[in-house]
Amino acid sequence: MTINLEKLATEQRNPNTLEIDLVSTLEMVRLINAEDQRVALAVEAVLPQIAEAVDCIAEQLKQGGRLVYVGAGTSGRLGILDASECPPTFRADPNQVIGLIAGGDQAIRRAVEGAEDSREQGAQALTAIAFTAKDVLVGLAASGRTPYVIGALEYANNMGAMTIAVACTHNSEIGAIAKITIEPLPGPEVITGSTRMKAGTAQKLVLNMLSTGAMIKLGKVYSNLMVDVQASNAKLIERCKRILREAVGIDRAQAEALLELTNYDVKLAILIARTNLSTEQAKQFLQEAEGYLQKAINAAQASDVTD
Repeated sequence: MTINLEKLATEQRNPNTLEIDLVSTLEMVRLINAEDQRVALAVEAVLPQIAEAVDCIAEQLKQGGRLVYVGAGTSGRLGILDASECPPTFRADPNQVIGLIAGGDQAIRRAVEGAEDSREQGAQALTAIAFTAKDVLVGLAASGRTPYVIGALEYANNMGAMTIAVACTHNSEIGAIAKITIEPLPGPEVITGSTRMKAGTAQKLVLNMLSTGAMIKLGKVYSNLMVDVQASNAKLIERCKRILREAVGIDRAQAEALLELTNYDVKLAILIARTNLSTEQAKQFLQEAEGYLQKAINAAQASDVTD
């Protein structure tokens, strides 16, 4: 199989770093930093497409669908990273956001040669998780041409699912297949073809927005506080206390008592503190508000329950 890399933006030489092997260490890192600064501007240029994708993902998650990332190498690892952070950050079901990588879980730490070259394996990965039309597939490929990702996108399209492509080259192959195309163009890499650098950073920024934006729209955030945080370690237990104190202005002892009462459900604790509802009443208002805390607070305050 002959692969033509000539037209891929991710494979071009960067004229700004031609002598990076000759300069001082300080100048070396300055060159890298200067190139990194281009990444955020590249992502800014595709914000409308990112917003469209966020709305789509949130709607499908509300309907019981899943967000599935698929990629190879760095792209696949970034998808897995984003997926793995959703449960502790947003108390999301571990199966709500899923990351798949060419070569399977062993490829997370060590490259599996040739795995990304199979379209069939991309489709098979979705079959293995019982992918349905309710789910959203995000195909990640810096080069925009990874066969594994193409196979997964084609499979998802045939299922009638929403598909999104994230690539770092213009007019990418995966962009031509997906229903929504996100193509930030951070320019040639510091080291030619090393897409774990600028392209990887661009993809990480996009994924941050996709998952965080969708979770905000699902009511997982109150103001700018992660009120669905899962208290799964010592740091997160302390974060729960701090979030509660920030939200309602109580002291540490009061926060600890409320969190014990609600089994460290920060959202429930805030609602009780703001409305004086009983635990069961607060749970009912949250359920009726579909988990949106501000909506639950407004409904409770408008009712005669808190009088």
